[in-house]
This record gives sequence, structure tokens and C-alpha cells, in this order.
Amino acid sequence: MLSSFFLWLLLFSPLFSHVLGDKAFTGTYGVKYGRIADNLPPQESVVTLLKAAKIKNIRIYDAGHKLLRAFKGSGIEIVVGLGNEFLKDMSVGEDKAMSWVKENVQQFLPGTKIRGIALGNEILGGTDMELWQVLLPAAKNVYNALSKLDLAKDVQVSSPHSEAEDVLPYMKPLLQFFSQIGTPFFINAYPFLAYKNDPQHIDLNYALFLKNPGIYDAKTKLHYSNMFEAQVDAAYAALEQVGFDKMDVIVSETGWASHGDGNEAGATIKNARTYNGNLRKRLLKKKGTPYRPKKVVKPGPTSERNFGLFKADGSIAYDIGFTGLVPSSSTSSFLSFKGIGSSSMMAFTSFAAFLFIAL
Repeated sequence: MLSSFFLWLLLFSPLFSHVLGDKAFTGTYGVKYGRIADNLPPQESVVTLLKAAKIKNIRIYDAGHKLLRAFKGSGIEIVVGLGNEFLKDMSVGEDKAMSWVKENVQQFLPGTKIRGIALGNEILGGTDMELWQVLLPAAKNVYNALSKLDLAKDVQVSSPHSEAEDVLPYMKPLLQFFSQIGTPFFINAYPFLAYKNDPQHIDLNYALFLKNPGIYDAKTKLHYSNMFEAQVDAAYAALEQVGFDKMDVIVSETGWASHGDGNEAGATIKNARTYNGNLRKRLLKKKGTPYRPKKVVKPGPTSERNFGLFKADGSIAYDIGFTGLVPSSSTSSFLSFKGIGSSSMMAFTSFAAFLFIAL
């Protein structure tokens, strides 16, 4: 029974305004709403929980109609997911993409504020090579369907990525298309995974935003005091190398597991609270990264099931400043991105979803 993972922290930013005009995301904090469990609260209660926590944005892995109806009139903005399993159909012809958009997006507007469609998750670098080939045509067909329905200015098309090797022939055309339609580059950044995979050589304090000597990058002559910024800047550097230096980077997933198997180093409630709390404090400072100082940040395994900020009963899993619905026993309330800010691998592979941050 999964008890502590159904909502993950995300952050949204008005940076979308250059893409979506006055329909841009208006909130700062949001959550990814995961629903694979047997003890989740009613969807109507989730709406109440989000409002209590003053969370204005969510991202879901699908486009469940019952869920979208539950959020009607709530004012909460939603990014829906078009799963990997649908991409082949979407790529075949625009008619199928049009049917999907009409059925899963258009009919719920404007009462339910759907602001984006995330196509698949970490396709490039995955094991299904056919999905690599269909991602771009699927994205084009979905975008064209939105355009014909006069929704492209309100609903953004994106696709989250992790670190991957030997994907440039597929990644570059996708980046060209996203650049044309004004979509940022979405990455999944997990210092937790990098530390878990190499705890002997990665300073835990560096991964948790705690005091540490940091790492000096000789190539850029920049100093990094935390791994999160190093991972983000690695994405910026990789984009520059292939000619997309003006493309914005958005972290679609990050976080820290509060519990894990014996071989999953660092997966504790204390570390999860520290990482997410310090990340939130860092974002509230409204500063950029060392490589992009003017890009201001607006405010499986067992670990896979323990990234949540809220428990299934509506209480907080651990306190970083949000309010739950009930009292809690917690403490009171593509490209290789290697080589920037760390001598170790900066893993972008994701388990679960956490943060959605515009930088």
C-alpha cells in the first residue's frame, strides 16, 4: 500500500508568458499528482488540499476525465500527460491527434484550466527506439491540432527529457521544432539519483544545498555550491553546443526520496526535508545559476514510491512550509549533460516527479 507519494512538489513560473501570453501559468508552486496507489483520497478532496496549501498548478501523467471535471472552476492550472503508449498513434496522422485534443483538452476548456500537454516522458535514450522516431511527428501533429482549434496560444506542447547518450540525430530536430513554437527545454534533474549511484565520491552536503567546499569547473571557471545548479547549467551548456543558446530550461522533475531500499543511499525523511526545504529557499531568492545568472528562478525501487510531500490522508509527509488537511506526525508545519560543475555523472534519469521550475 502506497501511503506517501500521491502529490509531488512542482514549481511554475510566469516565464511562460512569452509563449502563452495572458494565459500563462500564474502560480509559483504546484504539484505533480500521481495516482497509482490503492489508498488515495477522492479527487474532490485533492482540490481542497491544493487550495489549502495555496498551490495553483498541477501536472498529471494522463488526461483522466473524472479528474479534469473535479478541477473545473477551481482556478488550478493543469498540464495533462499524453502517455508514451499514445505517441505512435499521434504520429500517424493529424486526425488522431485532433480527436485526442478534442476529447481530452478542448471539451474541458475553459472551465478546467488546461495549460499544457506533456508528450511522453524521457523518450529519447529509452529502450523503445520506435518511440524515438515518432516523438517529433507526434509533437507536430498535436501542436497543429491545437492551432486549428485556436488553442495553441493557451496550451503549450512539451516533452520532458533526461540525460541520454547518442540521441542528437533525434534531439536536434525536436529542439528546432520547440524553438519555432516557443517551447522551453524540459529536463528531469535528480541530485538524489547521482548521490545514490555514487555516494563514495559525491558530497551529500553538495547534493542537499548544505555548506560544503563546492566544485570548481575549470572549463567555465565557475564555482558550484550545489549539484542542482550544476545539473541545470549542464543542460544550458549542452543546448549551446548544438546552437540553441537562447532556449530556456525548465526542470520538469526533481526531488529526494524519503525512504528507500538498503542499497539506496541517502533516501531518508531528514534528507528529503532538507533537500526540498533548501531548494524552496534557494528559489525564493530569485537568483539565476552561475552559468545563467540573469535567468532568475521564480518562486520501481522503494524510493520510487516515497517522493511525496503529502500523505494519502491529506497530512504532510514532512514539513517544508505547506499546510495539509489534517494534523501530521511530521515535524511541525538526449545530449550528454556531463562536464559542468562536477567531476561525477550528473544523472537526469527520473524515478518519480517532483518539481517543475522555470529558470
